[in-house]
Amino acid sequence: MSGHSKWATTKHKKAIIDQRRAKSFAKLIKNIEVAAKIGGPDLAGNPTLQDAIQKAKKTSVPNDNIDRAVKRGAGLTGETIEYTTIMYEGYGPNGVALLVECLTDNKNRAAADVRTLMTRNGGTMADPGSVSYNFSRKGLIVVPQEETTEDDVLAAVLDAGAEEVQSEDDTFEIITEATDLVPARTALQEAGIDYNSADVAFVPHLKVEIDADTARKVFKLIDALDDSDDVQNIYSNFDISPDVRAQLEEDED
Repeated sequence: MSGHSKWATTKHKKAIIDQRRAKSFAKLIKNIEVAAKIGGPDLAGNPTLQDAIQKAKKTSVPNDNIDRAVKRGAGLTGETIEYTTIMYEGYGPNGVALLVECLTDNKNRAAADVRTLMTRNGGTMADPGSVSYNFSRKGLIVVPQEETTEDDVLAAVLDAGAEEVQSEDDTFEIITEATDLVPARTALQEAGIDYNSADVAFVPHLKVEIDADTARKVFKLIDALDDSDDVQNIYSNFDISPDVRAQLEEDED
């Protein structure tokens, strides 16, 4: 859910924003390095790298940092990049389902960090498969609403594998099969529609609406997990009504 999460819309003080931005940069750079290592530095032949760079640029990661990450990942600098992807499963307050995806060079450290952060912030770890069966691996494209309409987005992606287009705050979220992510993204480009990110994500089969008190507790847990350098993405099945969102925004005023 990183990058398009509902909790990302809540306001924070500048110091927290700056801290989160630095961590976000580091995680985006890590994505670029892995994509370049797996598929090489040529954007034309590596759509995963292309999408990783697009997302980094939309988050204002400097071009020099991006270029260095591509070279490191592709082995052009002599450095060795070794990361492993691990998915941890758990439950947050009131049984909210959580998938915590780590990209790490130290599996023992990542496991210990996730377990500690879950326990300290009202969550519990779950056995492999006990949470993930509620999610499907999907393509997720996030399009800013400011320069396009839902009809234009639908017209562009309907024949390119899009299953659903949802309006979320100031963006449209396009859901596809994971294998249709690149065709749908390409269809947007051909239609001249800009997009913020195109990722493979884990989408819940059924969302659970939560109240403001539960939301505050879930956000606290997610924020704590997201602060870990090894945690790359967090997926959940909660939903927030407009009334609850308004209550949360009042907390920040």
